[in-house]
Amino acid sequence: MALTPGTRIGPYEVVGSLGAGGMGEVYRARDAKLGRDVALKILPAAFASDPDRLARFDREAQVLASLNHPHIAQIYGFQESGDARALVMELVDGPTLADVILVGPIEVTEALRLARQIALAIEAAHERGITHRDLKPSNIKITADGAVKVLDFGLAKLSPGSDSSTRTAIDATASPTLMSPTLATGVGVILGTAAYMSPEQARGRAVDRRSDIWAFGCVLYEMLTGRRAFQGEEISDTLASILRDDPDWSLIPSTVPPTVRRYLQRCLAKDPGQRVHDIGDMRLALEGAFDVPVDTLSVTASRAPRSWKRTLAMAGGIAVATIIVSGVGALVGRRAWPDAPPRVVRFAIVPPSGAAITPSQVDPDVAVSPDGSRVVFLSLEQGRRALLEQLRG
Repeated sequence: MALTPGTRIGPYEVVGSLGAGGMGEVYRARDAKLGRDVALKILPAAFASDPDRLARFDREAQVLASLNHPHIAQIYGFQESGDARALVMELVDGPTLADVILVGPIEVTEALRLARQIALAIEAAHERGITHRDLKPSNIKITADGAVKVLDFGLAKLSPGSDSSTRTAIDATASPTLMSPTLATGVGVILGTAAYMSPEQARGRAVDRRSDIWAFGCVLYEMLTGRRAFQGEEISDTLASILRDDPDWSLIPSTVPPTVRRYLQRCLAKDPGQRVHDIGDMRLALEGAFDVPVDTLSVTASRAPRSWKRTLAMAGGIAVATIIVSGVGALVGRRAWPDAPPRVVRFAIVPPSGAAITPSQVDPDVAVSPDGSRVVFLSLEQGRRALLEQLRG
């Protein structure tokens, strides 16, 4: 039975309902002792005698207690009153991400800013060995100042590789196991929400943090396009789409950075082995860490050989000899003068005495500098010694 305004659970007085889902009912309540509003998550009475639901409810409290991050809604405590069991949580005012997307696609810069905060929250959970397993827009709130808060760790799973402090607080063996998901009876909801399930979740297989990365990709796609990545009239149709179809990538705005687009596509790779393995990598892509300006890919003729020399001299065993060749620009098909016809120049490169160049088609030992003014080649031990003497001088 739903709680009515005025109902008290310990020092908390219910003010009104905030929503309900498969894992609990959430109410706004007033903390009489501290004079603040909180969110109370109540286990519905229908599940009060279900040991699996009770174990999951208790574990959600422990999971939240083990996390302390600005983009994850905090837990204040656990309250029992008669038959009622409640998680006392931070009240996050503001719309859910689902509410925002209903209006339409989010502007690219804002979408990437919000996505970065979501990634930070999931990264913090993964670092504690916690997989969310139900990441979706309706479980993400946006505060009045534009900050993201990830909610509802009711389906969270503790991985075997989690750190000892988290494992001390949370016993992974208490996690209920769904042996035979049945969509017709609604039992499959324990796995997550259909539209955001990874292919391995949809098949009822074991999941890890890469399922969260898949869900993150679904959320980001929806933010950018205003449409779900995978849709269907029925749950079974949606799951079939996840297993069979690819998102319509043409809907991604052209202003999305190419690196973000590539990483988003990797988030939604159906094979977990081909998917982005760490949400931290996706966060770095959103921050532009992998965006390399084109001009930094070109190395000037004066700096390139010097850099090669230093690197190879430190490594030892290989030397670099640099030969400055006049008119090498013609070698690469460039004109020496505006009206001069191109001509072929042939010449020999004689390595230092006792040195040799080992040809290789896989990793050639000879290269021409970007401006065509220098030729660089790798030689053996005698050349290395000559180089070291030059550097010391």
